Amino acid sequence: MKLKIPRPTYLLPIVALCSAPAFSQTGRSLYEFLDIPTSARVYGLGGTNISVIDADVTLADQNPALIGPEIESQLAVNYMHYMGSGNFAGIRYGKGAGERGAWAAGIRYLNYGSFDAYEPDGSMSGSFKAQDIVFEGTYSHDFTDRLRGGINVKMVYSNYESYNAFAMATDLGINYYDDEKDLSLSAVLRNMGGQLKRFDERYDRVPFDIQLGYMQGLGSSPFSLVITATNLTKWDLPYYSHPKNDSGEVSELKSSFFSNLFRHLIFGLQYQPNDRFYIDLAYNYKTRTDMSTYQRNFLSGFSAGLGLKVRGFSFGAAYAMPHKGGSSVMLNIACNFGDFLYSEE
Repeated sequence: MKLKIPRPTYLLPIVALCSAPAFSQTGRSLYEFLDIPTSARVYGLGGTNISVIDADVTLADQNPALIGPEIESQLAVNYMHYMGSGNFAGIRYGKGAGERGAWAAGIRYLNYGSFDAYEPDGSMSGSFKAQDIVFEGTYSHDFTDRLRGGINVKMVYSNYESYNAFAMATDLGINYYDDEKDLSLSAVLRNMGGQLKRFDERYDRVPFDIQLGYMQGLGSSPFSLVITATNLTKWDLPYYSHPKNDSGEVSELKSSFFSNLFRHLIFGLQYQPNDRFYIDLAYNYKTRTDMSTYQRNFLSGFSAGLGLKVRGFSFGAAYAMPHKGGSSVMLNIACNFGDFLYSEE
C-alpha cells in the first residue's frame, strides 16, 4: 500500500528539510538544492563562490561567466555524500567556442534516500524515495580581454513519492578579471524563473538571489582573499539560537546589524603556489547560525578543500561539517582532452 496523503503539502515540508543544501538550509523554497555546488573547489570555499578563476567546467553552475575558451574540451564528474543517506552526483561537459566563447552542458541527480511512509491513522505502509534531476546548458562570451558574461539555463524535474513537478531557472553572470593585479570581481542574478508544473494547487517558488564576488591576490604571495555576498534580495536574515537554561533548551530569535551583515558574507582564503595545486579554507557564518544548537561543533560553518592537476586530469576534494550531527564530503574528477591533444603534437 502506498503512502496516502490528501494533499502533497503534508509531504513536501519533510522533503524540503532534507533537500536543503549543506550551506543554505533556510526553508525558503523546495528548490534550495539548486544552490548545491558541483565544484569541490567551491564547496571548500564555503558552498558559494562566483569569483574564483580556474579552467574548471564545474564552475559554470556558480557563475556562467567563469568558463571560457581556456576550458578547451573538458569532461567533469562530481559526487557528494551528504548527511544521512543523501547522495548528489553530476556530469558536465564543456568546450571552447572560438577565441571568445565557450559552452557547457550537464546533468545533476540528487537522491535523498528512502523515507518511511505512514497512513493517516499512523500505521506504517512502506517507504518512498525523493529525488531531483537538473539539466543545464551554459554559454559564455568574452566582451573584452577582462570582461566576460554568461548565461546558464536549468530545467528541473522533481519526484517525491507519487508527486512530481517541473521548473525552469536561469542564471546571468558577469566577471571582471585583471590578471596583472590578480583581481576578480563578479555579479550573478541567480535562479530567475519559476515552477511550470506544480505538485498541487500551490506554486513553489525558485530561490532567486543576487550575489557579488571578490577575489584578490595578496601581493606576491600564493594566497588570495575571497569574499562572497549572498542573499542580497533582503537585508534581514534572522535566526534562532538554542541556549540551554535550567528548564532545558529554549529558542531565541536573533537579529542585529552585525548578525545580518555577516550572515550575508562568506570568507575564504586560498593557497595556490602554482596552476596545479591549491588548498582552500572558508568560514560561512550563516551556515553556523542556521545549524546552531547549544551543543554545536566548533567546525560547523568551516569548510576546506584541495585540488591537484596531473597530466590532463584534475582532482578535487572538499570537507565540511554543516551540523554537529554529521559531515559531508564532495569529490571532483575532470579530464581535459585538450591537454592530451597538445601533448601528442
